[in-house]
Amino acid sequence: TAAALRAAEMNCDALMKGTNVDGVYSADPKLDASAERYDTLSYMQVLSQDLKVMDASAVSLSRENGIPIIVFSIQDNGGFTQVLQGKGACTIVQD
Repeated sequence: TAAALRAAEMNCDALMKGTNVDGVYSADPKLDASAERYDTLSYMQVLSQDLKVMDASAVSLSRENGIPIIVFSIQDNGGFTQVLQGKGACTIVQD
């Protein structure tokens, strides 16, 4: 929530969310081999499907301020740079 609030205060174009996996999945990919990674999701899909991207307050705050959430892996060497260049694996949450 703090990151979403700061992004709103600073009028950021996006909120970058580094995780242990390369995006948002339908289930925990470490526990469920059939989990599917989403390329894009809406804020409402994240909230209604109770996907564990961020807490609901952060997702709602991002939605209210029109700030896309970009979820990517911090485990991939050079992953952040690739995502910034539009080449890396990630999930984008937006309307």
